[in-house]
This record gives sequence, structure tokens and C-alpha cells, in this order.
Amino acid sequence: MVSSYWSVNRAEFVGTMVTLKTLAGSGESTGNREASRRPRLETMTVGFATDTGTREEVQSEVGTILDQPWIVVVWNDPVNLMSYVSYVFQDYFGYSEAKARRLMLEVHEKGRSAVASGNREKAEQDTVAMHSYGLWATFEKAGSE
Repeated sequence: MVSSYWSVNRAEFVGTMVTLKTLAGSGESTGNREASRRPRLETMTVGFATDTGTREEVQSEVGTILDQPWIVVVWNDPVNLMSYVSYVFQDYFGYSEAKARRLMLEVHEKGRSAVASGNREKAEQDTVAMHSYGLWATFEKAGSE
């Protein structure tokens, strides 16, 4: 939660409520370089002055846009061999042979398998990588099946 204070003069904002939404860096020093570069959505509601003095008030909500869970879905296709799909899962994701085989069988039998999860940027990268291997893949929000 980030909060700050702004001074609002009555002469400028009598009877006015201003809501600002900005996409900015997090501004937090967490030590995690990736986390500090993620865009964050900040919503600020600025109160207004009702008398001749000034009133200081800002409410702020901060939510990370990219932290929502996303999954990479690999779809069954009539082109790639099952052994090749298993090889791709081992090569790209670093899965064990057993896990790669289980995911490959899920793709083959159910028509699709969620093979990876993470933030949206990572899901996009993994989907493009699956395309570069010749597999049919998409990404979607987790739980949107």
C-alpha cells in the first residue's frame, strides 16, 4: 500500500472530486530487480476543500497488473510425434522425463495440457517458445477454462 499527501486549494477544486489512474513503476525497493520493474496500477482519489483552508487527503490502491497467474496451454495436433512433444518439454522447461511424458499424454488424450504457469510476460515468452518448436500453444488466465 502506497500513500502520499497532496495539498489541494479550495479555490482550485471546490466541489470537485478528482480520480487519477496511472501506470508507473512500483517505487518499492524490495531487492528483487524484476519486481521493481513491473508496472503497477495506482488509483488515487483526491479530496476537495470545503472551507477557506486546505485539506490534504489522498487514498491510494496499488495492485500489480502482471502478477495475476497465467498458464501456457499446449494443444494436441496431428503433426508432431508424441516423443518430440516430450522432448520439447524436457528441453525447454527442464522437466524430468516422467513429468514430460505425463504432460505429453495429457495433451494426447485430453487434447490440451497446462504445461507452465507464471505472470503474463513469462507465459507469452513460453508460448512463443512452443511455437518456435512447432507446437500449438496459447496462454490464458489461470482458472478461465
